[in-house]
Amino acid sequence: MSGLQPVRGTHDLLPEDMRRHRHVMETARRAALCFGYQEVATPIFEFTEVFKRTLGDTSDVVTKEMYTFTDKGGETVTLRPENTAGVARALISEGLTQHLPLKYFYAGPMFRYERPQKGRLRQFHQTGIELLGVKEPGGDIEVIATGVEFLRRLGAWDRCELELNTLGDTASRQAYRKVLVEYLNSFRDRLSKDSQERLEKNPMRVLDSKDEGDQKIVANAPLSSEYLTDEARDFFAAVREGLDLLGISYTINQRLVRGLDYYCHTCFEITCADLGAQKTVLGGGRYDGLVSLMGGPETPGVGWASGVERCAMVLQQELPAPRPIAIVPMGAAAERRALQIADELRRQDFLVDLGFTGNMGKRMKRANKVSAIAAVILGDDELARGEAAVKLLDSGEQKNVPLGDLAATLAPCR
Repeated sequence: MSGLQPVRGTHDLLPEDMRRHRHVMETARRAALCFGYQEVATPIFEFTEVFKRTLGDTSDVVTKEMYTFTDKGGETVTLRPENTAGVARALISEGLTQHLPLKYFYAGPMFRYERPQKGRLRQFHQTGIELLGVKEPGGDIEVIATGVEFLRRLGAWDRCELELNTLGDTASRQAYRKVLVEYLNSFRDRLSKDSQERLEKNPMRVLDSKDEGDQKIVANAPLSSEYLTDEARDFFAAVREGLDLLGISYTINQRLVRGLDYYCHTCFEITCADLGAQKTVLGGGRYDGLVSLMGGPETPGVGWASGVERCAMVLQQELPAPRPIAIVPMGAAAERRALQIADELRRQDFLVDLGFTGNMGKRMKRANKVSAIAAVILGDDELARGEAAVKLLDSGEQKNVPLGDLAATLAPCR
């Protein structure tokens, strides 16, 4: 019978859950639009190489979490585990680099095979933005400000904390990489098998390890901030100054990192303590080396992604279902006229509930069940006069209204 249940790590979004999801996604979309970000959608699956190249052969996502399969044409494809790689691929394959800078917003499902837990699923949803073609600190400032505005509109920002760090420029990372390898080599035998492999191929990835033993070793590792070039320090100072000017509070977390080589300069996370251990609701950073890694021209980029499920969990306001206008016909003639009236009202953007059967008592019960705000009652007498009885269900007030005036009378009920 397992085939009749949702696959582990997935769930159905029934109307109440869907309202919360839609509210999160629409809030993110509107906030991003205010900053000039236009919505795009990339395919839910890509050639596997898109993600292997960008996420790294030693990352947990690539080695353990990707949904990869061979299609009927023999191509190896992967359900997207994140969306930045798809946007970067589109930038190259669609020839968009000549139109830089570009501001993109996205929202949709992602897929990772991982242990399901609070706010984390195998099919989950993200919203995010990507700013491509801007190398100045102002890009980082705007991207962070967009995320803060999104959370502010959700009513969650006052319960969130922005953590900020710098990874430095290429020279900074090269200098830091050298001392990091020296430090980690002294603990090689105590590192996890995965981290021992990463130490050879991509030592910065060890900093992202989720192994508890690795984390204890990394906790005492040298800090990247000690190896910043003057240019990298100035860049980070400019980002902080911009956030200060906007009144966006933050804390510096020097252990906040991104292990892949194409990340640089600013990285950030926004957390909400309401969520417990898995408290990150939004995270991002600068990835100036990503597009060139994928075979495109050198193109600076910075962006963030936010988990819709987690953001839905921190919503405090109720999101009740929209309240319809119920049409209650009595008799065959009224049934026919009700069908026309419902169509006329819907064309004017009213939410209308028209039952399919039942006497007046059953239809009024239906109106109460769907929390209708008003009932339009039609019988032979009303039709003969060219009227309908309009009853406001909250107050019980009722009056007869000419059929031609229904839309104007019901306008406050939208």
